[in-house]
Parts: sequence; structure tokens; C-alpha cells
Amino acid sequence: MTRRLTRDEVVRLDRAHVWHPYTPIDAWEKADPIVVARAEGSSLYEADGTRYIDGNASWWVTALGHSHPRLVRVLREQADTLAHCALAGIAHEPSAALAEELVRRAPPGLTRVFYTDNGSTSVEVAVKVALQAQQHFGAPKKTRFVALDGAYHGDTIAPSSLGGVEVFKRPYASVLFECIRAPFPEPDAYERAFEAIRDVVRREHDTIAAVVVEPLLQGAAGMRSYDPEYLRALRDLTRAHDVLLVADEVFTGYGRTGAMWACDHAGVTPDIMCLGKVFASMLPMGATLVSDRIYDSYRGASDRALWYGHTFCGHPLGAALAREVLAIYDDEDIVGQARAKAPRITAAFERIRAIPGVARVRSLGMTGAADLTPSKGTGTSYLGQAGWRVYEEARRRGAYLRPLGDTVYVCPPLVIGDRDLDDLLGILEESVRSTLS
Repeated sequence: MTRRLTRDEVVRLDRAHVWHPYTPIDAWEKADPIVVARAEGSSLYEADGTRYIDGNASWWVTALGHSHPRLVRVLREQADTLAHCALAGIAHEPSAALAEELVRRAPPGLTRVFYTDNGSTSVEVAVKVALQAQQHFGAPKKTRFVALDGAYHGDTIAPSSLGGVEVFKRPYASVLFECIRAPFPEPDAYERAFEAIRDVVRREHDTIAAVVVEPLLQGAAGMRSYDPEYLRALRDLTRAHDVLLVADEVFTGYGRTGAMWACDHAGVTPDIMCLGKVFASMLPMGATLVSDRIYDSYRGASDRALWYGHTFCGHPLGAALAREVLAIYDDEDIVGQARAKAPRITAAFERIRAIPGVARVRSLGMTGAADLTPSKGTGTSYLGQAGWRVYEEARRRGAYLRPLGDTVYVCPPLVIGDRDLDDLLGILEESVRSTLS
């Protein structure tokens, strides 16, 4: 049996060789890192037993908590039978059965499933599908995309082009494609925001392939939410002008907003829907769902095929896990659990609102956020340090709360117990108060 490394050995090897995501190197090399040895439920544990409540569901993935026993069992069973095979020219039970179950639960009219390996590439697929479909529809000039200020759709080239968080885009600006930017529909500026996107689509619809949105809730922009009426009006607008609507539900899907899909709040069906994160819970996997109209446009000559794919598209391990995720959602009423817990988060952030130095708070479903320092415009100052001071305070109190610059937020597992949720929210409130005092 291989000897387990000590904490110091892990840190030494990490610092010698590992390049961490979204992490300034100089700061990381001076930090005392959390070294996770195991995880269970809503908790992360270091080898010495130190426990942290996972306040962001490990980057919004573990909605069902860590090491859910049913998922662990299915992973083992599937690994014993069929761990991997290509999906090109091959069909297998996990991917076929999963597709049927996804379609059954999806907004009505989304009938076809293209598998990919994560949320970012599910958006990459959507961009390519939208461009090619518009060619098939006889509109080859429709090559442009519209996205909202503050949007985050992933980190590959197409999603980065759609993104509206400048610090993520700036180093790669020379290779990103143009994206028409529309204002985010702030609560006090909804009419102006919709008028702006309406005018752009009406004026330039003959060159616009699709509008891409995070429905109702922008995650990386600082958990900013908007009214379902905006999404309903946007659906009507795009349909009237033969522009496709792409809903990026990578973060908002699977109950995070209090409905299975954020689109459900508005009662709309997009032309294309992107999934990831919670999708397979324990393994990287995603999917892009489309309507029959889009899928059928690819029929005919061989050059109409979608010449795109990934090695692990629809891999059996991930597909088996994703099916079990859906079964757990049904059997344990996960969305109902989330709706029941959401008022606790709202109440906590209303208390945080009263702390001097808190500029703004908001909540939707199982998310809540607070801006600690006012910034120009709206959203998050990603290079700000106020949130990281709260992070350190929260860590000392037993919670992992990774900030978005000057914005602190919670996005816990949907199955977090009431006691852990109250503890998490209490730690956040205490940490904000201590940091700003």
C-alpha cells in the first residue's frame, strides 16, 4: 500500500509543481493552504481532522454533497462493467438512457442531447451549433452573438469571447471574437436594459446568430439576479427576429435557484441549453440540449454534420453518475429541499446588509452575496482584497468561503443540513463584521 504523504510533503510537492487556477502565484506561495484529505456531506476535512463547511459546494458542483453513498456505489458498479469507450459509431446504455431522462426533465421542446466534458465546452458546442444551424436555415450572415455585461460562460475561446468579466478576458483579447454587449437588467433599470437589447436585436438581427444568457442569475459576476419577466421578454424578442436563445444553465440548473432549471421560473424554453457542474457531480461532464428544429437542420449532405467532439463525450462513468444524480433529485426531492432552506439565506443576508461597510446584498434560491466595498458601476471588483480578509476570518471559524474579489457569497450544497447552514451563515456574518470593524 502506498504511504500517505504528510501535510508538509503535500504542500512541498504542490508548491514545486502545481499551477493553481484563478490564483496569483506570488500570493499562493506565501499562503498557508487548506490541504483537504477527505470530504463528506457538506464538509471538507484536513488530515488532522480540521473541518470546514464547504460554503461554495466546491465551485458550485457538489449540490448533493461530497461522497453521496448512492453516487459512490454507482461509480464503482459502472467501473466494473464499462469505464470508457468512444461515442463515435458506438451506442451504450448509460448515455442512451441518460439522454432520455434529460429530455423528459428539460423544458419542453429540447429533444436532443450532445455530450461534452464540462460546462465551458457545453457553451463552446452551443456557439458552434448556433453558427452552423443559422447557415442551414439559409442565414449565413448571422455570425454574431449578444451577451450581457458581467456574463461568465466559461474559459475556452468561445465562452471567453461571450464573457463580460474583463479581468478574465484581457490577456486573450487578441484572439477572442467580437461580442455585442447588452446591459445587465439591474432591478432599478429593467426597462432601460431591455430597451437596449431590444433595439440591438431589432436593428441588427440579420447578422445575429444567438443571444446567450445565464438565466436569472449571474454567478461569477457576484451572484447578480434579474426578474423572470426579462427572460420571458427576451424569448419573445429572439423568436420574433429568428435569433436563437441560448440558456447557460451550467450554474443555474439543478435547483440552485429554487427550480430545476432557472428557465422554469420564466416558463420559457430556449433553443439551446447548456449543462455542467452538478451534471455528473463527481466527474467532469456536460451536455448541450437542442430542439428538433436545430437537430433536423443537420440532416442531408455529410458536410452538414456537426464535426465536433471530445474524447470523453458521453463516457459511461459520467453518464451513469448523471443518471443517478437525476434519480436522487427525484427520490430525495432535492429542489424542494432547496426551496425550503432558501429563506434562511435571504434572512442572513438581510442581517449582513446592516453591517457598516456592506454596500449591497442579494439572494436567490440557495445563493446569497454581499459587496463589501462600493465599486464603480455594478458587480465585483475581482482584484479587491476585502473578500479575502473575510475568507481568512471564516477559515479560522471553520468555513471555506472563496470570495469573488470584494464580494463574499454562499453557494452551499443543496442538501446541507439546517444546523450546518445556520453555522455557515453565522460564520459569514461574524467574519464580515470582524473584517469591517
